[in-house]
Amino acid sequence: MYRYALAASSLLLVSSPLFAQTEGQRPPAGKNVFDGDYVTIGAGVAVGPSYDGSDDYNVSPLPVILGSVAGIDFEPRGPGLALDVIPDKQGAKVDYIFGPVGRARFDRNSRIGDDVVRSLGELDVAVELGAVAGVKVNRLFRRFDSLTAKVDLRWDVAGAHEGRVISPSLTYFMPINRGMATSLTISADHVDDDYANYYFSISPAGTVASGLPTFNATGGWKNVGISLFNAIDLDGDATNGGFSVILLGGYSRVLEDAKRSPVTAIRGDADQFFGAVGVGYTF
Repeated sequence: MYRYALAASSLLLVSSPLFAQTEGQRPPAGKNVFDGDYVTIGAGVAVGPSYDGSDDYNVSPLPVILGSVAGIDFEPRGPGLALDVIPDKQGAKVDYIFGPVGRARFDRNSRIGDDVVRSLGELDVAVELGAVAGVKVNRLFRRFDSLTAKVDLRWDVAGAHEGRVISPSLTYFMPINRGMATSLTISADHVDDDYANYYFSISPAGTVASGLPTFNATGGWKNVGISLFNAIDLDGDATNGGFSVILLGGYSRVLEDAKRSPVTAIRGDADQFFGAVGVGYTF
């Protein structure tokens, strides 16, 4: 699910007001859809590993909703939602990010591509709640670019892995012109012992069921990844809303005990690739 979170969050950049204004200036023609409340809805198709560490790939739908209402920004958290309750100031050099975040985790809950891993049994859906905090620096190198550093801190409240996840990310965003943009994101996940044990340990009963060796996983850095996305507004002007197309590709590397676990080392692959294509509509 990590790959879907990246893909969905990248859609936010299509709607960035940086397309439209800087230092209090507005585009010369037409009304800016980002002045005040706006919403982007979208749908796409994502391709990625069937579970973290798998070498089997699934195709899945990717619905998205994001925007800003009454000064509160919201963006997807694959699948889930994050809110930024600190209103951005027009023309500010630095914007601050803080708010609640929640997401579901369906890893190894269904559609497990590997028969041996499937014999370990399906895992419960986790519901992770917490907070996101960060900072965005505008006009870093150019008039309309930005660099955003943020981190999610979430805990499972549904009784699945019952653990904690810390997810830092760093995104550089740059419009190419009025209707196109690109961004590069580096991100990672750090998990505790409860999370690692739930998804990557093999119990003696699991060894009997699957033939995989017994393994006790402990917490640490689960993965680190990089993704590149491109957005194209279909009428060449992102500031007037309407339809846009998004293309995204990425790579992540499973690390530490998540990499050493038999579900990855024997039945899967530490190298994880993912991609997505989608269409959004902003109003």
